[in-house]
Amino acid sequence: MPGIEEAIRQRQFSDHYEKAVVNILFTASYLDSILLKRLKPYGISPQQFNVLRILRGAFPTALRLGDITERMLDKNSNATRLVDKLIRKEFVRREVCKHNRRQVDIWITEKGLDLLAALDIDQATYLRSAVKLDAQDVDQINNLLDRLRG
Repeated sequence: MPGIEEAIRQRQFSDHYEKAVVNILFTASYLDSILLKRLKPYGISPQQFNVLRILRGAFPTALRLGDITERMLDKNSNATRLVDKLIRKEFVRREVCKHNRRQVDIWITEKGLDLLAALDIDQATYLRSAVKLDAQDVDQINNLLDRLRG
Protein backbone atom coordinates (compact mmCIF):
# COMPACT_ATOMS: atom_id res chain seq x y z
CA MET A 1 0.00 0.00 0.00
CA PRO A 2 1.41 3.39 -0.93
CA GLY A 3 2.09 6.05 1.67
CA ILE A 4 -0.39 8.89 2.06
CA GLU A 5 1.82 11.18 -0.05
CA GLU A 6 1.57 8.83 -3.02
CA ALA A 7 -2.09 7.97 -2.43
CA ILE A 8 -3.19 11.61 -2.64
CA ARG A 9 -0.28 12.81 -4.80
CA GLN A 10 0.99 15.35 -2.33
CA ARG A 11 4.74 15.68 -1.99
CA GLN A 12 4.90 16.98 1.54
CA PHE A 13 2.90 18.23 4.48
CA SER A 14 3.55 21.28 6.61
CA ASP A 15 4.31 18.99 9.59
CA HIS A 16 3.67 15.55 11.05
CA TYR A 17 0.39 16.68 12.62
CA GLU A 18 -1.09 17.77 9.30
CA LYS A 19 0.03 14.49 7.75
CA ALA A 20 -1.59 12.52 10.59
CA VAL A 21 -4.92 14.31 10.25
CA VAL A 22 -4.99 13.91 6.46
CA ASN A 23 -3.97 10.26 6.81
CA ILE A 24 -6.74 9.55 9.35
CA LEU A 25 -9.38 11.29 7.22
CA PHE A 26 -8.22 9.50 4.05
CA THR A 27 -8.22 6.15 5.85
CA ALA A 28 -11.69 6.77 7.29
CA SER A 29 -12.95 7.46 3.77
CA TYR A 30 -11.25 4.28 2.52
CA LEU A 31 -12.94 2.18 5.22
CA ASP A 32 -16.28 3.90 4.60
CA SER A 33 -16.14 3.02 0.89
CA ILE A 34 -15.50 -0.64 1.78
CA LEU A 35 -18.48 -0.59 4.16
CA LEU A 36 -20.67 1.02 1.47
CA LYS A 37 -19.91 -1.86 -0.91
CA ARG A 38 -20.64 -4.39 1.83
CA LEU A 39 -24.02 -2.84 2.69
CA LYS A 40 -25.22 -2.07 -0.85
CA PRO A 41 -26.77 -5.52 -1.47
CA TYR A 42 -28.81 -5.05 1.72
CA GLY A 43 -30.12 -1.62 0.71
CA ILE A 44 -28.87 0.28 3.74
CA SER A 45 -26.32 3.02 4.30
CA PRO A 46 -23.48 2.96 6.83
CA GLN A 47 -25.43 5.45 8.96
CA GLN A 48 -28.55 3.24 8.89
CA PHE A 49 -26.35 0.24 9.76
CA ASN A 50 -25.03 2.20 12.74
CA VAL A 51 -28.58 2.98 13.95
CA LEU A 52 -29.56 -0.69 13.63
CA ARG A 53 -26.50 -1.79 15.61
CA ILE A 54 -27.29 0.77 18.32
CA LEU A 55 -30.87 -0.48 18.58
CA ARG A 56 -29.75 -4.12 18.63
CA GLY A 57 -27.37 -3.27 21.47
CA ALA A 58 -30.29 -1.92 23.50
CA PHE A 59 -32.72 -4.69 22.51
CA PRO A 60 -35.26 -5.53 23.91
CA THR A 61 -35.32 -2.05 25.46
CA ALA A 62 -36.48 0.86 23.32
CA LEU A 63 -34.39 3.98 22.81
CA ARG A 64 -35.40 7.58 22.28
CA LEU A 65 -34.10 9.51 19.30
CA GLY A 66 -31.73 11.48 21.55
CA ASP A 67 -30.22 8.26 22.88
CA ILE A 68 -29.58 7.06 19.33
CA THR A 69 -28.07 10.39 18.26
CA GLU A 70 -25.77 10.39 21.29
CA ARG A 71 -24.38 6.95 20.38
CA MET A 72 -24.03 7.48 16.63
CA LEU A 73 -20.59 7.43 15.02
CA ASP A 74 -21.45 10.25 12.60
CA LYS A 75 -22.76 13.06 14.79
CA ASN A 76 -23.70 15.06 11.66
CA SER A 77 -26.24 12.47 10.50
CA ASN A 78 -29.93 13.31 10.71
CA ALA A 79 -31.15 10.59 13.07
CA THR A 80 -34.82 11.42 12.47
CA ARG A 81 -34.44 10.93 8.73
CA LEU A 82 -32.45 7.71 9.22
CA VAL A 83 -35.08 6.25 11.57
CA ASP A 84 -37.87 7.24 9.16
CA LYS A 85 -36.12 5.37 6.33
CA LEU A 86 -35.58 2.33 8.53
CA ILE A 87 -39.27 2.38 9.50
CA ARG A 88 -40.26 2.39 5.81
CA LYS A 89 -38.01 -0.64 5.31
CA GLU A 90 -39.61 -2.26 8.39
CA PHE A 91 -36.26 -2.63 10.17
CA VAL A 92 -37.39 -0.50 13.14
CA ARG A 93 -40.66 0.60 14.72
CA ARG A 94 -41.63 3.72 16.59
CA GLU A 95 -44.34 4.25 19.23
CA VAL A 96 -45.45 7.13 21.40
CA CYS A 97 -44.70 6.23 25.03
CA LYS A 98 -47.84 5.36 27.02
CA HIS A 99 -46.52 7.07 30.16
CA ASN A 100 -45.15 10.23 28.53
CA ARG A 101 -46.82 11.32 25.29
CA ARG A 102 -43.86 13.60 24.45
CA GLN A 103 -41.50 10.61 24.38
CA VAL A 104 -41.18 8.43 21.28
CA ASP A 105 -39.74 4.94 21.74
CA ILE A 106 -37.83 3.23 18.92
CA TRP A 107 -37.15 -0.52 18.69
CA ILE A 108 -35.42 -2.76 16.20
CA THR A 109 -37.81 -5.25 14.57
CA GLU A 110 -37.30 -8.96 13.89
CA LYS A 111 -36.62 -8.01 10.26
CA GLY A 112 -33.89 -5.62 11.45
CA LEU A 113 -32.40 -8.27 13.72
CA ASP A 114 -32.43 -10.75 10.82
CA LEU A 115 -30.61 -8.27 8.59
CA LEU A 116 -27.88 -7.78 11.18
CA ALA A 117 -27.65 -11.53 11.73
CA ALA A 118 -27.04 -11.97 7.98
CA LEU A 119 -24.30 -9.34 8.10
CA ASP A 120 -22.79 -10.96 11.22
CA ILE A 121 -22.17 -14.25 9.40
CA ASP A 122 -18.99 -13.06 7.68
CA GLN A 123 -18.26 -10.04 9.86
CA ALA A 124 -14.91 -11.34 11.14
CA THR A 125 -13.71 -12.13 7.61
CA TYR A 126 -14.89 -8.74 6.35
CA LEU A 127 -13.14 -6.85 9.15
CA ARG A 128 -9.85 -8.70 8.71
CA SER A 129 -9.89 -8.05 4.95
CA ALA A 130 -10.69 -4.35 5.47
CA VAL A 131 -8.08 -3.86 8.21
CA LYS A 132 -4.97 -5.51 6.87
CA LEU A 133 -3.09 -5.55 10.16
CA ASP A 134 -2.29 -8.14 12.81
CA ALA A 135 -3.94 -8.09 16.22
CA GLN A 136 -1.00 -6.35 17.93
CA ASP A 137 -1.03 -3.51 15.38
CA VAL A 138 -4.81 -3.18 15.72
CA ASP A 139 -4.48 -2.92 19.51
CA GLN A 140 -1.82 -0.24 19.08
CA ILE A 141 -3.99 1.77 16.66
CA ASN A 142 -6.97 1.51 19.01
CA ASN A 143 -4.86 2.80 21.91
CA LEU A 144 -3.42 5.64 19.86
CA LEU A 145 -6.82 6.71 18.53
CA ASP A 146 -8.28 6.65 22.05
CA ARG A 147 -5.39 8.85 23.22
CA LEU A 148 -5.84 11.18 20.23
CA ARG A 149 -9.46 11.86 21.24
CA GLY A 150 -8.55 11.91 24.95
